[in-house]
Amino acid sequence: MALRTIDQSLGGAGYLDGHMLIAMPGMKDERFQRSVVYICAHSHEGAMGIVINQRAPDISFTDLLVQLDVIGEDQAIRLPPRTENIRVLKGGPVESGRGFVLHSSDFFIEHSTLPIDPGIGVCLTATLDILKAIASGEGPDIAMLALGYAAWSPGQLEQEISNNGWLTCAADGDIVFGAPLQDRYDLAMRKLGIDPRMLSAEIGHA
Repeated sequence: MALRTIDQSLGGAGYLDGHMLIAMPGMKDERFQRSVVYICAHSHEGAMGIVINQRAPDISFTDLLVQLDVIGEDQAIRLPPRTENIRVLKGGPVESGRGFVLHSSDFFIEHSTLPIDPGIGVCLTATLDILKAIASGEGPDIAMLALGYAAWSPGQLEQEISNNGWLTCAADGDIVFGAPLQDRYDLAMRKLGIDPRMLSAEIGHA
């Protein structure tokens, strides 16, 4: 569960960390059709993000805590009530056995938590410590756990956007953390002023 090195010196013009990618209707990769990806890191070395609108099948947050030995099966009924609302997402095709927690900025672990967007208060932590904190009632106020992530090599994401694979927009906290998963794609489109029903696969990127 340890988070591998992510370039924390981002911020150059044109980088999309803290933004959302919205798959175009013509997306050929079935893994990303109708997906919304929250970009956690983007630099000249590539990009990394979490798909935020695909639920991981057949597993709950409580199940994961038991599988990872964070809690015993007999402790499940004593978890804090808000853990019932923590979604488990299919975060992307890369290292789908690893967990990443996107969460509110009221929780921080030195050398483990990556602040992404101070404006809407989004951070990323990928150590067991945050799961233990959540299980004990001391974790972030808002959190969701993603299994796996999406990654792009240097220049790959820029090329995909240029080829009309993705639309981009600034992240919206209500979409990232609040909206039902099944509504996030349409809400992200409407944030750009686009009616998804009218969108052609040939439209240019925003």
